Amino acid sequence: MSNTTPTGKDYVGSDSLYADVQRTMQLAAEMNTGWHTDDEVRQYMSQITGKPVPETLRIFTPFHINYGLTTTFGEDSFVNFGCTFLALGGITIEDGVFIGPHCVLATEYHPEEPSRRHQLLTKPIVIRRNAWLGADVKVLAGVTIGQDAIVAAGSVVTRDVPAGTVVAGSPARIIREIHRDA
Repeated sequence: MSNTTPTGKDYVGSDSLYADVQRTMQLAAEMNTGWHTDDEVRQYMSQITGKPVPETLRIFTPFHINYGLTTTFGEDSFVNFGCTFLALGGITIEDGVFIGPHCVLATEYHPEEPSRRHQLLTKPIVIRRNAWLGADVKVLAGVTIGQDAIVAAGSVVTRDVPAGTVVAGSPARIIREIHRDA
């Protein structure tokens, strides 16, 4: 099914998917208006994801998301100010994850070929236990960030990050292994 948007371009997808995207963006806009307690933010996030979120989840607004039904959050995870999740492909945030300010997780992308460029494709993003994304990190579709990994501020992650490593740059590359306390 195709829906014409105000830009005149066709949005390819079902009417119900389009309605879910609009509902999610409305809830996110309401959540981002004014100040809300941690509990109120979690209530909004439960509505956005369509399921309970952990009581230990903390999200600082503003937080932007286009589709919440494929998004899950683990215990003791934290999302800082100004993050954007393009989540049609699914985003899994495991326990203890830190996401710095202004990070973008984009499960959506378009084909390179000009004749197909208006198609929307998706691949899931998974952020494993205790991973840490520094400020202004971009994670692209299909990437898994390994357990305990650190992604340095400003990095663009285009491929999987092994567990227990530090990556940095654009595109992000392995810098070293995580220092472990003796």
